[in-house]
Amino acid sequence: MRNGSTFLSLKAPAKINWFLKVIGKRADGYHDIASLMQCICLYDNLLFELSDTIEVLSNSEDIALKDNLVYRAACLLKEYSSCKQGAKIVLQKDIPIGAGLGGGSSDAAQALLGLNKLWGLGLNKKELSLLGTGLGSDVPFFFDAPFALVEGRGEKVTKYRLDSPVVLLLVMPPFSVSTAWCYASFDKLSTGELTKKPIDIKLFCRALRSQDYASLCAMLSNDLEKVIVESYPVVGEIKNRLLEEGAAVSAMSGSGPSVFGVFKSKKAAISAARAIDSDRSLIDWYRVVRTLI
Repeated sequence: MRNGSTFLSLKAPAKINWFLKVIGKRADGYHDIASLMQCICLYDNLLFELSDTIEVLSNSEDIALKDNLVYRAACLLKEYSSCKQGAKIVLQKDIPIGAGLGGGSSDAAQALLGLNKLWGLGLNKKELSLLGTGLGSDVPFFFDAPFALVEGRGEKVTKYRLDSPVVLLLVMPPFSVSTAWCYASFDKLSTGELTKKPIDIKLFCRALRSQDYASLCAMLSNDLEKVIVESYPVVGEIKNRLLEEGAAVSAMSGSGPSVFGVFKSKKAAISAARAIDSDRSLIDWYRVVRTLI
């Protein structure tokens, strides 16, 4: 912060889903899930300045103001707190939109945290997280990031710890996917036999720590992946290509369509990125990143 408390700058990290299990559909239309999420070193930036009204400026033309989660978060917090102040928020997007990387949810969480501080509201993280639940199912995770098990609709978050980061190559095909469409398509394809088997989180974390890729490969799964691959086969092609180029394991993140590959070193990930860079039928965007711990 500078000039007292009139300016604030925050980073909003993206996330990946190590696994995503759909447990069942709820009466409210949402789905109960179990997902192990981890933040990565890919960020949007939010700049806050005190103002009389709420204004959000973004370098992305793909987000209408009424759909912008930062704007919605600001309006929600202002109404909840009866705050008389406003804010000018500049959102600098670097996380692809509609990629399954949680950019909008992370932005919303940081907007709540930033405005809580800028406006001097003094709300605790639990209150802000509860507000965030109304904005999106992934929002509460970002209050307990960088590594956590997310359950229920997304409101049940259990933090875990890892000792060392993992190198990833993220690949985004030349299209985005609506989360709502993905879950609606999942419901249409579902046979009613949803995931009931409990996930051994300790075993999964142990495999990550020890880089036991054989075990990870057996546990890495995303129940939404089949839906996406059926409509967009290129997602499966990207997974296979990452494995061909040396990824130890590969999976789709969230509701897609971005895919990540786990590599043993940054050098190996960069080499793989160069190998597949020229194939624009597969790739619109890619980035070598590491997980946050």
